[in-house]
Amino acid sequence: MQIGSRFHYKSAEEIELIRKNCLLVTSTLAEVAGHVKPGVTGLALDAIAETYIRDHQAVPAFKGYPGSIFDFPGTLCISFNDVVVHGIPDQTEIKEGDIVSIDCGVEMNGFFGDAAFTFAVGEISEEVMDLLVTTRECLDMAIGQAVAGNRLGDIGYAVQQHAEVNHKYGVIREMVGHGIGRDLHEPPNVPNYGKRGKGPLLKEGLTIAIEPMINLASRDVYMKKDGWTLVTKDHKPSAHYEHTVAVQKAEADVLSDHTVIDEAVKNNVNLSEIRRKR
Repeated sequence: MQIGSRFHYKSAEEIELIRKNCLLVTSTLAEVAGHVKPGVTGLALDAIAETYIRDHQAVPAFKGYPGSIFDFPGTLCISFNDVVVHGIPDQTEIKEGDIVSIDCGVEMNGFFGDAAFTFAVGEISEEVMDLLVTTRECLDMAIGQAVAGNRLGDIGYAVQQHAEVNHKYGVIREMVGHGIGRDLHEPPNVPNYGKRGKGPLLKEGLTIAIEPMINLASRDVYMKKDGWTLVTKDHKPSAHYEHTVAVQKAEADVLSDHTVIDEAVKNNVNLSEIRRKR
């Protein structure tokens, strides 16, 4: 690992270790996806994820993460509908028509992995499906900018332009993506907004978690009294997708894998595939 003025640049060997973690994260999310259906609680999904992670000789990265009021109690962040991120798994049951964002992280072999996916339970409105599809498109566009020689602002600009300008959605400012490696959260912060050509220069070996968090309407949010749960102020839905990537010369190396989650969604009759209806 080479340490620049602020950022940690990983060797090829270190990137492969991070990839193994990220692939475990997305296989965990795929395992959980097979159990998402009406009537299942967040706590039940959380227990499935923790068992799966520990069975693969890894440790849940979020469980016990320090908070302003109390440490995070879950293996997963499970966020329903108007909860943007950091929902705490509890006895709330999933209902038909919910969207459920699940964020997962693991630690193994001295490194971390991180990824997130928003699920559509049963039939959801075309309006909300378009939000999910657009948020995934924002993620893809942001990853397309994560190449050596670009600027950090290019990543945020790609998300903001597609979500706010093209679709009139709200891009939250209170939470951002982040560097990742030997720590779950490393420099730099990776906002979902920014100016093209501005910010620190991206160099090979930088590993970052890119995670658009996009609201259906207003970008305004508030924090619940638990100090974790972030909710849209207008109580309209919010979507969240995340990949961990390594900055490279020609194109970003995506270290996590949503295709295994998509396959699990396809095989679960209780979930809708994330694609436009028209």
